[in-house]
Amino acid sequence: MSHLTEQRYPTVTELVSAARTLTALHPGLSRLRQIGTSRAGRPLHLLSVGHAPAAVLVVAGAHANEPTGGSTVLHLAERTLHEPVLRERTSWHFLLCADPDGAHLHRTPAPRTLLDYHRHFFRPAGPEQPEWSPSVLPPDRLPPETRALTSVIDDVRPYLQVSLHGTDLGGSWVQLTKDVPGLAEPFAKSAAELHIPVETGASDAAGWPASGPGVHVMPAPGSHAAFPSMPDDARQSTWHYAHQYGGLTAIVEVPMWASDIVDDPAPHPAPAEEMRRLSLRLRQDTHRVEEILREVTPRLPRADGALLRATRWALALVPGLADDWIQPPPPETTVAFVGSIDAFGRRLPLRAAAMLLRVLDDLDDAAAPRLEALVTDWCTSFATHFRARWVPLEHQVEHQTRTVLAAARHARGVGR
Repeated sequence: MSHLTEQRYPTVTELVSAARTLTALHPGLSRLRQIGTSRAGRPLHLLSVGHAPAAVLVVAGAHANEPTGGSTVLHLAERTLHEPVLRERTSWHFLLCADPDGAHLHRTPAPRTLLDYHRHFFRPAGPEQPEWSPSVLPPDRLPPETRALTSVIDDVRPYLQVSLHGTDLGGSWVQLTKDVPGLAEPFAKSAAELHIPVETGASDAAGWPASGPGVHVMPAPGSHAAFPSMPDDARQSTWHYAHQYGGLTAIVEVPMWASDIVDDPAPHPAPAEEMRRLSLRLRQDTHRVEEILREVTPRLPRADGALLRATRWALALVPGLADDWIQPPPPETTVAFVGSIDAFGRRLPLRAAAMLLRVLDDLDDAAAPRLEALVTDWCTSFATHFRARWVPLEHQVEHQTRTVLAAARHARGVGR
């Protein structure tokens, strides 16, 4: 893992440069091509390795604030080039960054604390996220990054698409659009060997059936949604696009900072009471950000920049979500699930505050110090409560790599 020696996440420019070097060293086995252009005119690049008809597509950078995937695709590309057995039956295709515009705005190459991570935080509004836009936008309004991704799926027709995601603080988990028998065991073994907790009650997969600890299978269309207020539907995202070719998608999440709280399968002693408390805290924290946003809005030279759009979108999720959380929880609610909800509830107002702070800092606005104190306090309490410990970058990458390779091995033939 030579590219991990600096313990920093590479920029998109560095990813493309490394990919060019690989193709120059292995011209007969690999190629790099541009498969589209972002809204701001940045190129999207696909690195392909091998020539077998059965294909795996690996997508990095779908969420700008989840940077591990870029390092992982480079490591996977190196592995597939240097280990012929990986290419015997499979060609590999690596989308280096699905959202280069977002990556340009999320500038945290080497965070050492949660505050470092949030000082230059960016995560686009839902309609601007390449994988999620089809779930909230009509087909004629999809962003070019989404169209580039679906065109690649049309081209390579993968039996497996893997989307590399991550979380700031928590554990690792996998979401599947179809079950992959046999994946849960190597996933759990890898996490244990690398001292990464498995997030057994991930809020992203609330209500989904599990084929093993931390391995969640997307429910069938028409199933009851655990959080009805959420505007997007994973079954309408690009994750499901591979199904028309008999394929499936695995979403591999890995944490930057780990917390053993999200790995505790014990029954929670008072889930309804705790969920009501978390709902109230979410409303209160969000209100503090909204108060500052209302105060500064008349002073903002423009109200439609990417950071402000994302801020407002995150804040708008809160009322419905807070209502969802006060509904009676299922009787089997675990400590891990409540911990995942706790982390989610901290993230939403913190991320909104962090992005608004970037806007106010650029304007040297008088409200910036107040907001900075809020962001600092929330980052500290988040890390302290969850006893956050940094997961070495090489472990983040190795765990994603192992899980991708295991998914490719076990998914062959599933659903075809």
